Amino acid sequence: MTIGELERALLARFPKDTAEDWDNVGLFVGRPADEVAGVLVALDVSEHALGEAHATGANVLVTHHPLAIDPPARLTPTAADSSQAGAAAFRAAELGVSVISLHTNLDRSLEARACLAERLGVEASSSLEHPGEPEVCGLGFLAEAPTSCAALGQLAARCAEAFGCEPRVWGSAEAPVARMAVLGGSLGGFGKAAAAVGADVVITGEAGYHVCLDLLARGTSLILLGHDRSEAPFCSVLADACADADVPRDLISLASTERPWWTCAA
Repeated sequence: MTIGELERALLARFPKDTAEDWDNVGLFVGRPADEVAGVLVALDVSEHALGEAHATGANVLVTHHPLAIDPPARLTPTAADSSQAGAAAFRAAELGVSVISLHTNLDRSLEARACLAERLGVEASSSLEHPGEPEVCGLGFLAEAPTSCAALGQLAARCAEAFGCEPRVWGSAEAPVARMAVLGGSLGGFGKAAAAVGADVVITGEAGYHVCLDLLARGTSLILLGHDRSEAPFCSVLADACADADVPRDLISLASTERPWWTCAA
């Protein structure tokens, strides 16, 4: 299988026309005619992931986040001379590692919805983008909270365990939760949409401070997992997609967990 054939198979599964207009999905770096020698799947196109791909003999890095939304102006060995994206593109070309990304086209898929719903132990009723239309692809999803998580504190504890994180929670731990809205990554402008459909809580990666204040005033609590932790489960979706595209399973691996930040308790 060539890299170009792999890209076409992945874009057939997660169509480019379902991505946001501003997004940059598909093959960013690489020779489409080269044969796939191995695939490493990661959340980001980072120096860590590129080095791991090269070290394991993988010549394709498949990621959720694109290398860059806007192409970097300069490609140099160090970010100080260009940008993180410019240095990553340079390093990918230098190592001979092709980069394919599936971003908002993956976010909108039924597979992404099912992946996060299974992680939380709930059943998605529809997307947050198209509430009331269960079979329509769209960003996020709505679901009823598990009966064992009838209070916000209980649901936050389940999220912490399911996503391996220490979420920031907006709202009283005793606040009752019945209907939940879930959106991986950034909440963006979907907070009002969640409140409009009666969500008691929004589970997402990140949201602006004033957005959180406004939602809490409207009676909607929030559980912020961290952008990366909320979307890390998508790596398994991408690995399965590569296998279904006929890349042998023994040539596909998941990148080791990367956490370039840390928290300091008061």
